[in-house]
Amino acid sequence: MYPSHREREQPIFSARAHVFQIDPATKRNWLPASKHAVTVSFFYDANRSVYRIISVGGTKAIINSTITPNMTFTKTSQKFGQWADSRANTVYGLGFATEQQLQQFSDQFKEVKEAARLAREKSQEKFELTNPALNIAAPQLSQDLSEDRHSPPLLTVNGPEDKLFRSKSADMEQMTSEKERIKKMLSEGSICEINLEAELFTLQDSNAKLVAALHEANTGVEEWKKQLAEYQEETGRLRDQVAELEAQSGRPGPSESETRDELTQTLEELEALLKAKDEEIHNLQSKNSDIHDLEKEREEAVQRLQDLETRNAELEQRVERAEQTLASSLEERDRAESEVQRVIDVLDVKIYDLNDLRQSLAKLIDK
Repeated sequence: MYPSHREREQPIFSARAHVFQIDPATKRNWLPASKHAVTVSFFYDANRSVYRIISVGGTKAIINSTITPNMTFTKTSQKFGQWADSRANTVYGLGFATEQQLQQFSDQFKEVKEAARLAREKSQEKFELTNPALNIAAPQLSQDLSEDRHSPPLLTVNGPEDKLFRSKSADMEQMTSEKERIKKMLSEGSICEINLEAELFTLQDSNAKLVAALHEANTGVEEWKKQLAEYQEETGRLRDQVAELEAQSGRPGPSESETRDELTQTLEELEALLKAKDEEIHNLQSKNSDIHDLEKEREEAVQRLQDLETRNAELEQRVERAEQTLASSLEERDRAESEVQRVIDVLDVKIYDLNDLRQSLAKLIDK
């Protein structure tokens, strides 16, 4: 299956990133689609003029998204971006190692999106040229739609009760707009919470890697300390040998001189090795401080996440109160309509009785 795709499609851009998908149950949390960073590539199908984003983990396709002109790639943080695929009914998220990689992917997405738009327009033009009969009814349909759009709405004025209905309608519109505003704020809070969860997951992944590296480095430090003690012991023994040789002969012969040079060279090599080990130990200690900084950032992200959850709870309570107020307004409007209808019925009865009275008076006058 894959060879036929490779013959037909060609990669035009590739990048490495951590892949996530939105949780289909909650539509708020991110689920990791790959354990490690994988290659995400843009492909172009010349036969169908289609652009796709494909990422394969092992033998499984993690991403298979066809790019359409309606898609938008959104950068939600410095190293994280996402886009929605309506055909796959999901939202993909990518976490990059650097901000530059995210910017490159975003620029490539815009270029491919524009190319997909041009390809679609070109294919539509070809279809219209090959099917001219489809455009015959278009002017009349457009004219009918225009007439319907500009025709004035029918209004009914019913005296004093119309003012009551208008005031109730204005209250309902105000409540509806307030409800929509609160829902929008709640949605924005959910998006921020999703971004913080993605950043928290990235920090946890980096923290786990650094902890493993620190553990491995600590094990190496213990071994290097043992080697350092052995080298120091060997250095002392060699120095003792040099002192003994100098004591045995006031003027060393050629062979003793060569031995001394070799011992001196060995000592220099051991000192250089000790210096290199000291630098490695210093680097490991600096990495340990970086881990503490990452842990602090993770705690701050958790605190921000808790604050957002509290804010979301408050917004949900405000939405519930707004819905209750709207329901009470609707009930009050129904009661007002019932009262107005009752008054109208009484007036109709009075008018009917008045007409009967007029007819009776007219008959008496005639007599």
